[in-house]
Amino acid sequence: MGKIEDRIEELGLILPETPVPMGSYLPWARSGKLLFISGQLPRREGKVVYQGRVPSEISIEQAKEAAMVAALNAISVMKSALEELDRVKQILRMTCWVASSPNFFDQPQVANGASDFLVKVFGEAGKHSRMTTGVIALPANATVGVDLVVAAR
Repeated sequence: MGKIEDRIEELGLILPETPVPMGSYLPWARSGKLLFISGQLPRREGKVVYQGRVPSEISIEQAKEAAMVAALNAISVMKSALEELDRVKQILRMTCWVASSPNFFDQPQVANGASDFLVKVFGEAGKHSRMTTGVIALPANATVGVDLVVAAR
């Protein structure tokens, strides 16, 4: 195991198996040193574990946890693409979609669950640009979706 996987273990987490795509797409694509991670949901063992719109059906705190789980799944996809997480040079961009109730405007707070987690795992290399938006629905009634663009060594 490398330093990044050790850090994940220190956080009391286990890197899950790479999630299987829910449709006709690749979990990742690479162009040169850029790695594009397809949108990941808060799934464990193939099941979406955080469902519903924020804040009417799920709390902001639960949604932040959902964003962290989605980011952990994205890291699992990174490992399948790069074989070694220590090859991550920088997380360049994160997009976070939040299933939102009408009149909910605090999507950035939810996305912080993923952003803060990426910095905990990758340190300075985990700091990234970001776009967060609220949507009416996500696949499987998921609370959040996260995708990444990563620079690799």
